[in-house]
Amino acid sequence: MRDGDTVHAFYLHASRALGDPHRRHFHPIVGHAVSTDLFNWTVVRDALIVSEPPAFDDGTTWTGSVIRDDDGTWWMFYTGTSLVEDREVQRIGAATSTDLLTWTKISAEPLVEADPVSYELLDRTLWHDQAWRDPWVFRFPGHKRWHMLVTARANHGEPLSRGVMGHAVSDNLRTWTVLPPLSAPGQGFGQLEVLQFANVDGVPIILFCCGITELAPERIAAGEAGGIYSLPVDDRLEDVDFTRARLFERTDLYAGRLVQDTAGAWNLIAFTNMVDGAFVGTLSDPIPVSAHPEHGLIPRLAGVIGATTGDARLAAG
Repeated sequence: MRDGDTVHAFYLHASRALGDPHRRHFHPIVGHAVSTDLFNWTVVRDALIVSEPPAFDDGTTWTGSVIRDDDGTWWMFYTGTSLVEDREVQRIGAATSTDLLTWTKISAEPLVEADPVSYELLDRTLWHDQAWRDPWVFRFPGHKRWHMLVTARANHGEPLSRGVMGHAVSDNLRTWTVLPPLSAPGQGFGQLEVLQFANVDGVPIILFCCGITELAPERIAAGEAGGIYSLPVDDRLEDVDFTRARLFERTDLYAGRLVQDTAGAWNLIAFTNMVDGAFVGTLSDPIPVSAHPEHGLIPRLAGVIGATTGDARLAAG
C-alpha cells in the first residue's frame, strides 16, 4: 500500500526456530515494513497477531489486503481460522488504522464467510480445508460499491478443479453480501490463491498463484510445476476464464503482488519460495513487469528474463 512517498508491505512471517518450514502456516504474524524505493526496507512494528480465544481468528491470521476508505481510515482485510475448528475453516475479518502502524480488529466475529449455496464447505474427503481466504478489496473506477475477491472452491464439480474466484460486495466495508463466484469450476485449478485485480499498462489482469499439489491433472500433465499465474480479463470482470491463465516465468516465486514505483511503472514483488528444493521465504526485489492482452503478466525489460533470484534487503527473521 502506497501512502505518499512511502510503500508499506504487510507480509506473513514466522520464527525460523520452528524448524520445519511447513509449520510456519500455523504460526504466522502479519509483519510490516516500509520503503521509498521498493529495494531497501525498514521493518517496523508487527501489524496483527491472533486473537485471544474464543474468536474466529484465534488460530491464525493470514493473507489479505489494505485499502483506504473515503474518510481516510485504513482497512486491513485478512483471513482468520480458529483453534476449535483445528484451523481448517477459513473466514474473513478486518482491522482498521489511522496511521498504518497501529491496527484495531473490528470484531471477534468474522465479517465474511462462505455461503454453502455457491461454495464448498469443509469436507476432508474432497479437500484439506474450507477455502475462504486471501481477500482482495477494491472498487471499480467511478463506483462507490466495494468488491472482494476471495480464494474459494465451488460446491460442485471435479474435486481437483473446483477452484473459483469468490465474490462479495459491500457499501460500507462492514456489511458484506456473498455472491456467486466470478468464475466456474473445472478451469484447471484446485484453488486460486492471493488474488489481485489490477490494470497494468492498460491491460486488466487477475494475478494469483497455485502450487503443484493444487493444480488440476491436465496442467500437471502439460508440465506445469505451479507458481504465479496471470489472466487478462475485461475491466468489469464479466468474462473470467482461468483456462487461459498463464504461468509467470519465475517459478521460484509465490504469492506475488503488483505495485507501482514512484514513476508509475509496474513491478512484481513476491516471496522467493523454493530454490533447489529448499524453502527460502524472503521478499524478492521488485521485478519490472508489464502486461499483454493475450499473455498476461510479462517481464518489462529483456534483461530480467531468466534473472537469478535476487532477495530484497528484507528477509524473514
